[in-house]
Amino acid sequence: MVAGFRRSLSFPNHSSKPHKNLHVRSTSLPCRSHPLISQLQDEINELKNWHSDPDNGTSAWLCDGLNRLKIVHEGFDDLLQLPQPRESLCRHSEWTEKLLEDFLGFVDVYGVFQSLVLTLKQEHLAAQVALRRKDHSKVALYVKAIKKIAKATSKLMTTVRSYVGGRFFISESVSLTDVDAELAEVLGNVNEVTVLVSSTLFNVISLWFASQKPSLIGLRFLKRRGKKVQKEEGIGEFQQVGLMESLWGGLRKKGEKEVKMVLKRMHELEDCICEIENGSERVFRSLIHSRVSLLNVLTQ
Repeated sequence: MVAGFRRSLSFPNHSSKPHKNLHVRSTSLPCRSHPLISQLQDEINELKNWHSDPDNGTSAWLCDGLNRLKIVHEGFDDLLQLPQPRESLCRHSEWTEKLLEDFLGFVDVYGVFQSLVLTLKQEHLAAQVALRRKDHSKVALYVKAIKKIAKATSKLMTTVRSYVGGRFFISESVSLTDVDAELAEVLGNVNEVTVLVSSTLFNVISLWFASQKPSLIGLRFLKRRGKKVQKEEGIGEFQQVGLMESLWGGLRKKGEKEVKMVLKRMHELEDCICEIENGSERVFRSLIHSRVSLLNVLTQ
């Protein structure tokens, strides 16, 4: 058995006192109305709706998606602790093996992304020092570095999209019980939304830093809804920063006021990067826990 679970399951309370609106998790999966299955499907549907949010492309929106994905995987991990889902996965070991392969891929790409974000933060800090000193050569190196990071992130997007639907499939010729069919649907949906959020994250990050002029990207990915909202939610932060334009636009000619403004915007950008780093790290850990639970199914 592979050891190590971060959370415990709650079980029904059989006291004589009635409880109103009590939500519990049982150790069986008797029907399609099982609360854990229903809750997980609701969370998956909400995550699919998240992708169509008109305010997409912002750091706040990305962090919300990452948090929702973490919650989905925590619910999936809880589901894998129940006897009947485990029995179903044992009977259909090919499902488990395919999911293990995909989850290993997800863990790998998030591990690489964490390394890229760490490099980005280091380059970002060095660029702020170069700006204060008006060291144009080091600023130019920063521009090249983040373009390289953008290219690497774009490759992660391509990699993670290869997992959508293809590796996990249910043959129409196989006769399944209602419990097995429902579980198969959940497995496919978890895989699908993991690809959805991950590929969106990598795509948006690569676009943020690939262009010399972020404002050109802003019309498509960032929405401007007023100064108050922008301040509270970070809406359009990359569009407003115009960071690459400032760095390319003749640093030596800029006055102290302009340099301070660029530095302020770089600090704001750094905060956004840190928030995304934290969100992606939580997803990374939840993916590891889900994979551990799947391994336990095979080794029990």
